Amino acid sequence: MRHPQFATALLALAIIVDLGCQQKSSDSLAPRASALASAKPVAADSAKFEVDRASSKASFLMDAPLEKISGEALKSIQGELFIKLSDVTQSSGLVKVDLLDLSIYQQQRKDEKQEYATKVRNDRQNGHMRTWFEISDDTPADVRAKNRYVEFKLLKVAEPSQTNVTELPGAERKITATVTGELLLHGRKTTKSVKVEASFKFEGDQPRSVTIKTLEPLQVGLDEHDVRPREAFGKLAQATLASLGKKVAEKAPVMLEFTAQLKP
Repeated sequence: MRHPQFATALLALAIIVDLGCQQKSSDSLAPRASALASAKPVAADSAKFEVDRASSKASFLMDAPLEKISGEALKSIQGELFIKLSDVTQSSGLVKVDLLDLSIYQQQRKDEKQEYATKVRNDRQNGHMRTWFEISDDTPADVRAKNRYVEFKLLKVAEPSQTNVTELPGAERKITATVTGELLLHGRKTTKSVKVEASFKFEGDQPRSVTIKTLEPLQVGLDEHDVRPREAFGKLAQATLASLGKKVAEKAPVMLEFTAQLKP
């Protein structure tokens, strides 16, 4: 029979290890936040563009050693942009992606020497995704309503290839820039930057629309936004992101594309 002091020591060690894991997880979490404030024009003469939801697409591809997980949310982006066409650095905006429109697909292989199988949609995995994001059917309605949207609030436009769009010629005028903003996902807020292309459509001297697309992935960490394996609402799974490392990547590299129409 083990000595009582030995058993006590084992219990204390287990508690210390568990607390250490909890502390590590806590340290990696982004600050809590509610819905982001609505965007307001930076300049009085900003043009207002409203996102055409039907034209929008958000996607990602998480590449892990044994599994590729991709996601698509079509016709899911809404929001508005305020752009000063004579100085695009004085721009602002807020866009939202509806996670309830997100569909997950997977490609699996048994080991790292094999080719990945054909991409398929798995209803069970899509259910797991909604449980991880806490937007599943068993989630309380008020919590589900808060978690269903990913929000990005534009705070800064830097290094534009052309500051003044009105000085460019033609019916289609493209510029690139790096945008920085607040990202709200699953009640956690981080600051992210990404390079984008903005393609403006003009009729004569009058702007009509702008199409925005990312030129590189917007890297979104699952751990920092507390997106982790859950068995049900309020119940974490025994598996962790770390233990699923060969099947689930730690970051989702997100790509966005949408068109916004000029509003009077």
